[in-house]
Amino acid sequence: MSGDERYVVGVDFGTLSGRAVVVRVRDGAELGDGVHEYGHGVIDERLPSGAGLPPDWALQSPEDWLDVLRLAVPKALAVAGVPASRVIGIGTDFTACTVLPAAADGTPLCERHPDRPHAWPKLWKHHAAQPQADRINALAAERGEPWLGRYGGKISSEWQFAKALQVLEQDPELYAEADRWIEAADWIIWRLTGTESRNTCTAGYKGIHQDGRYPSREYLADLHPDFADVTDKLGHDLAPLGGLAGTLTAQAAGWTGLPAGIAVAVGNVDAHVTAAAADAVRPGQMVAIMGTSTCHVMSSDRLAEVPGMCGVVADGIVPGLWGYEAGQSGVGDIFGWFVDNCVPAYYNQVAASEGRTVHEHLTALAEAQPVGRHGLVALDWHNGNRSVLVDHDLSGLIVGQTLATKPEDVYRALIEATAFGARMIVETFEAAGVAVEEFVVAGGLMKNAFLMQVYADVLRRPLSVIGSSQGPALGSAIHAAVAAGAYPDITSAAAKMGRRVPNAYIPDGHRADAYDDLYEIYRTLHDHFADGEIMHRLRALR
Repeated sequence: MSGDERYVVGVDFGTLSGRAVVVRVRDGAELGDGVHEYGHGVIDERLPSGAGLPPDWALQSPEDWLDVLRLAVPKALAVAGVPASRVIGIGTDFTACTVLPAAADGTPLCERHPDRPHAWPKLWKHHAAQPQADRINALAAERGEPWLGRYGGKISSEWQFAKALQVLEQDPELYAEADRWIEAADWIIWRLTGTESRNTCTAGYKGIHQDGRYPSREYLADLHPDFADVTDKLGHDLAPLGGLAGTLTAQAAGWTGLPAGIAVAVGNVDAHVTAAAADAVRPGQMVAIMGTSTCHVMSSDRLAEVPGMCGVVADGIVPGLWGYEAGQSGVGDIFGWFVDNCVPAYYNQVAASEGRTVHEHLTALAEAQPVGRHGLVALDWHNGNRSVLVDHDLSGLIVGQTLATKPEDVYRALIEATAFGARMIVETFEAAGVAVEEFVVAGGLMKNAFLMQVYADVLRRPLSVIGSSQGPALGSAIHAAVAAGAYPDITSAAAKMGRRVPNAYIPDGHRADAYDDLYEIYRTLHDHFADGEIMHRLRALR
């Protein structure tokens, strides 16, 4: 180990755990990592105090996030075996929109009011604010709000304004007490630096910040008279991605084992920061981060309004380009739901006898089938639809089941459904004039070679894959290197520290032709159920 090597640390705060990675600055080599599983996990049934939660809620605990700093970062340093004195910066990323009410000094209100559900951070997949999102969208369309087109015509119930309006309407006293309504991505930076900051990414994609401003006070007051002040809780001075948010405080140095005073990069979102890790920050490179859900991000030199997108934001992924975001609310979560609830016990027994997981066993059985043999088509809406319909009250559907249908048939149909959903997103981009020139896959699902081949065949295009299993953490480390001054910008840092394998999966023409027929059926079902009339009625019965 050279005595003049420099290192950075990237920390990825996910849905169930946080991961820290120690990375060498000159080439992006990942030298050690540490993982901390959240003690509270996803809080979706009961608060830690025992109070029950309604359906569609999903919360987290800030203490779990701080434990990642206390436990995962020191572990990563120990595994890497590098001296902490050679670390020059730290960067972080978060799920989004994961947002919390806090006091003026950053204290989460759940510390003051542990028995009040709205005092806790709302995780990205908190979908209980759909009625508020519907009203936000309807009023914006009625008033002709200029920002609505930048979000494909609808904003999501997952985002800052819908969740904040839910707090106001269901716990107005707590809403009034909240001096800050802040993304977890910015809150953790506040804990590291002692200084509050707000990043361009979450403000643009999740906070409806466009062309230097938030929605007008007049519009917000029309939603609710007491909602006009919500932007005062958000912060107006936005920090650029790759920028220096501040330096590590003595307290945070004690948590992490890192030197006080090192650079702390501006906060970011897990999906968007992964583009740097894949060295995919140039126009036309779409990165699909595939895990429990999928987020699609892409930079472009062209501004267009793409129907049903999560947003297009200036400088939203890298400064100087327009950053686009789309997504699917459920992917790996759908496969997990099926395995946990719909697979007979003997499948588990067979899988165990072969030394495989049930997912691996079902994958092998599904892979042996020719395209279409199962006679099924599914809609991948088990967790709602993020793009292109932006309706989290939609639900899953499987058509074609008979008494001969087997679990591996359904499992394959669910994989195909998520691929069809991805094709819908790509086609919507290109129909709007935003070319997708390369499709790059990151995230945990890229380990499933069968699933990757299905996507290549359905999309009728090669798939590139990221060259790291720690995409978000590596991306955060790259941002840390830029914030520390080791590179002049994200693009040059990504070229040295990021990596991907081009054309890792090539579509098979025969299978692609067969999938075109199934995709046509998927499109028919998609369009038929898109208005939500039937699925909303069923959800109301819950």
